Amino acid sequence: MRLQQAAVELFLERGYDRTTAAEIADRAGVTERTFFRHFLDKREVLFDGQAVLVKALTSSIADAPAELGPLDTLFRAFRAVTPLLEDNRPFSQPRQKVISATPALHERELSKLEALSDGLASALRQRGVSELPAVLAARAGMASFAHATLAWLEDDQPSLAERLDLAERALKSVL
Repeated sequence: MRLQQAAVELFLERGYDRTTAAEIADRAGVTERTFFRHFLDKREVLFDGQAVLVKALTSSIADAPAELGPLDTLFRAFRAVTPLLEDNRPFSQPRQKVISATPALHERELSKLEALSDGLASALRQRGVSELPAVLAARAGMASFAHATLAWLEDDQPSLAERLDLAERALKSVL
């Protein structure tokens, strides 16, 4: 976490493009070699943690009551990770500022969202949801989750839970 915190601080101070991995390592009090043991490049320092989120979401989907439909299952999973996101907000909020201000990071962010959607669709298929409904529910659900989360990172009121409720109702009204 020290490396991640140092990276975000430097990216905000100097800009992403003007910050090196060596500078991040120095700020964190470690060697550049240590940095590269943890991360492939400076971009990945911002995207570490995706595996934890995927695992938490897919575990919640697997544990959901069988009678829940795909969207209800997804929003149950999104609510289950709310405490994780709330605990991580002090890092996630400035991290998102860096990503939003850096076009070179937008592609990686979209790739992350795509991987999350794929993981959600897979978890839904494992519950017996057929291919197309699983993929569509996962993509629509992930878009709703991302929208609620990004809006909450910009302004913590209403709460993330309230934003998820609003997103769920809006998505269901569209469908």
